[in-house]
Amino acid sequence: MLTEERYQFILSFLETNQTITIHEITRSLGTSESTIRRDLQTLEDRGLLIRVHGGAKKKQQLNYEPSMNEKKTQRHLEKKAIAQLAVTKLQRNDMIYLDAGSTTLEMISLLPKDYDLTVVTNSVTHAIHLLDAQIPTIILGGSLKMRTDAILGSTAVQQLQQLYFDKAFLGINGIDVQSGFTTPDPEEAFLKKTAANQSQKTFVLADHSKFKERSFSQVLPLVNAHILTDNCPVDILSKIQKITNITEVNQ
Repeated sequence: MLTEERYQFILSFLETNQTITIHEITRSLGTSESTIRRDLQTLEDRGLLIRVHGGAKKKQQLNYEPSMNEKKTQRHLEKKAIAQLAVTKLQRNDMIYLDAGSTTLEMISLLPKDYDLTVVTNSVTHAIHLLDAQIPTIILGGSLKMRTDAILGSTAVQQLQQLYFDKAFLGINGIDVQSGFTTPDPEEAFLKKTAANQSQKTFVLADHSKFKERSFSQVLPLVNAHILTDNCPVDILSKIQKITNITEVNQ
């Protein structure tokens, strides 16, 4: 197969599936791993994809925002593992903020029933699950963003500014050494930032696909939150460690 044909296969696969592994490419094309690694490097140099550990992911537009339904079907095992790690950061009687998002949603079924937690959230879905778990919950008021199931707007911000948290657990779209934590929607970014400002500790829950991604609006500089992840790309891990705390699932 010609080089450009391999490039086209990789890019077409990413258009449909968002991520691809080196194993998937070699199995489909019968090409050596070393050749595919060079192909991925070339395509990344052209700005057409982003290399990740063991493969590559699609390069997204700055304002791209996957829906909540899309998020819930992607990398479920990784998100569950990150949620389990996040729950270990809790202490009895904590007042916590639980941001809208698929990874924070995974935390709810894992919350210790005997910890006497109080949860504030900007997600209708989260509130329903918290109610089912019989965990005291405050849901913010405001405008509901249907695509991401997030309650946003000035009303939600004003409520947050009157509350104080032991810990905030935030979802995120992009983590970049220079740009920090980013998300496509400026309103959502401001609400996340407000929650972090009202918290003694802020944790950002992000699977490996969020690294080396940059969205439209900055939420926080990296130094302002502790990252919890399944796996950070090795080429940026040391850079991030110089700026902030980062904990991987298997550490």
